[in-house]
Amino acid sequence: MPVQPTYPGVYVEEIPSGVRPVPSVSTSVGAFIGTFRKGLLNEAVQIFSWGDFEREYGGLDRNSETTYAIQQFFLNGGTEAWVVRIADTETGAPPVVPPTNANAAEVILFEDPGNAGDEIFRVRAGRRIRGESAQNPGEWGNSLRVDVDYDTADPTEQFNLTVSEIRQVGDRTLVLQTETWRNLTMRPDTPNNALEVVNQGSALVQLDRDGLNPANLPVPFATTFRPASSGTLGAALPQVPAIPGDTDAFNLDIGTGAINGSIQYNGAPAPTTYAGLRPFLEEAVRRAAADPGVADGLKPLLTGAQVSLIGNNTAANPARFFVQLGRSARPYNPATTITLDGMGAATVLLPAAQGATENTQQTALTGGRDGTAPAPGTNFRPVPVGFFQGQQAAKTGLYALEDVDLFNILCIPEATYLNDAAMRTLYTEAITYVEDRRSMVIIDIQADVASMTQMQTWLVDNDGLRHANSAVYFPRTNVSDPLNQNRPRSIGASGAMAGLWARTDTARGVWKAPAGTEAVLRNVESLGASLTDQENGQLNPLGANCLRNFPVYGNIAWGARTLDGADLRASDWKYIPVRRTTLFIEESLFRGTKWVVFEPNDEPLWSQIRLNVGAFMQDLFRKGAFQGSTPREAYFVKCDSETTTQTDIDNGIVNIEVGFAPLKPAEFVILKIQQIVRRPEA
Repeated sequence: MPVQPTYPGVYVEEIPSGVRPVPSVSTSVGAFIGTFRKGLLNEAVQIFSWGDFEREYGGLDRNSETTYAIQQFFLNGGTEAWVVRIADTETGAPPVVPPTNANAAEVILFEDPGNAGDEIFRVRAGRRIRGESAQNPGEWGNSLRVDVDYDTADPTEQFNLTVSEIRQVGDRTLVLQTETWRNLTMRPDTPNNALEVVNQGSALVQLDRDGLNPANLPVPFATTFRPASSGTLGAALPQVPAIPGDTDAFNLDIGTGAINGSIQYNGAPAPTTYAGLRPFLEEAVRRAAADPGVADGLKPLLTGAQVSLIGNNTAANPARFFVQLGRSARPYNPATTITLDGMGAATVLLPAAQGATENTQQTALTGGRDGTAPAPGTNFRPVPVGFFQGQQAAKTGLYALEDVDLFNILCIPEATYLNDAAMRTLYTEAITYVEDRRSMVIIDIQADVASMTQMQTWLVDNDGLRHANSAVYFPRTNVSDPLNQNRPRSIGASGAMAGLWARTDTARGVWKAPAGTEAVLRNVESLGASLTDQENGQLNPLGANCLRNFPVYGNIAWGARTLDGADLRASDWKYIPVRRTTLFIEESLFRGTKWVVFEPNDEPLWSQIRLNVGAFMQDLFRKGAFQGSTPREAYFVKCDSETTTQTDIDNGIVNIEVGFAPLKPAEFVILKIQQIVRRPEA
């Protein structure tokens, strides 16, 4: 605010400089839509590396060409991408094989296994996005395991929940990641309510009680309303310790018949508390592995067994022994149960009715299905085009990108699995969408388009896809497939080219054509067709960019035209770098001039606009983005009374005109060579 002098002295007033720099937006953010083994449906997830993709979506999948395209994107120089997973969630009619609908794995935990009236909650593969629970369908969810124990501050009401993702490698069970949630309760309106705590923090599962019996928690709240523990939870121990004597026997059954065991103190004094008894009981259970009746595959279940003491042995919190088997068995079966009973005179510790609280060692989620992959073949129903396109109102499919602030290059590799009409429908909608988002789409060709003649036919059949914001490359690329003993696999070029565009932007700028001898295609073993110069000359004027193999240079991109770049169309947007530079300037100025809105519309504002937009364009000129040896030749920024009339001012409009001389690639290099004839000297 202006200083209002009220006393004699010196006043300091800060005056705005009027400088509002226009930031340059990114030009190489990729966006991929496809089917994957795991991941949230219809959610755009940002990734910065191939490792991020493996963690979020499971890595390469032979049924998903998009996974190979994303790998190529990062190998060829891409650094940031948004990924949207789609899947067919509709149930198909038999005998379609495999099941056509994608489904999330789940399991219902009970207070007392087998008692449908004691359903506690459902555990379903998924995680929370923007405050809402989202499912994560796929067979991957069948590898999730749930553990419940009562080693908590209040074992009569609270429980711990552990969720693990495992992988079977041969007969070994590897734990990939684990989440543990402690001191949970089903009591409503508490800080550690299980559904609220787990749903807010878990990246693997979500809990719910939808449709379960009882529909509401018991009133008044029952403290025993909690999921049954994993392993074996003994009955409440007497408050007066009843300690078994030396060599007192007990029976152990892990599904293969009774196994004899015994407590052995080995000369040590008998303990006087249950806490003192615990290590001797654990040692006795482990020693039972030496019983001749124990199969070799089950011995690790006993040798790695753990015995815990739950509770503090008070009337309100009685003590119990909790037995869990070891998990180093090969293979490990999470459904293994244990029955432990009888201990000489102290049978009250482990009563014969132990089977009433006998539970599996872990609970596995089941029912997860990937859904039908959109691959050709008589036993596969392709994912309908509607799942790719999605709905704008629901932000599904293509429109899941509505939640993305900025992306520049869209790839839909599995569009080639659709029939011709469906593919054209999908790409037509994608082109319209990227035009609104000031982005580009790289169109992939089908695997059966393998010759120059077939590509010419493809261009004729798909003339409707010609647009300044689309580009196509021929032929397809062959990459090493680690899921098929590194044999070559044919994939569309969109992933590799999106990465190459990003690499070129970083090294040279968006105004440099992503083609030429520097445009090497990394991790591409070979090309689907070998083109001659004459064949290249047939496709280039039609707006198809060719991929070529040259000695020494290897496989490179040898074209930089948009699909609007056919010679007959005489388009201003003939070249990819020209179109992308324009989109870059548009998006940068769109974001960088928002401060203008609601400012007083007169010369002071116009001069500020000229200053800031001019500084942005001058910076691009100095970087070599435009033709011309002087700024006057390279660009102009106009915003004054000529561009904005009084009528515009009355209507709240300020007009800014920005022009630039784009750099165009030297597509044809013509060398003129003349022989000099020396005349004889006179």
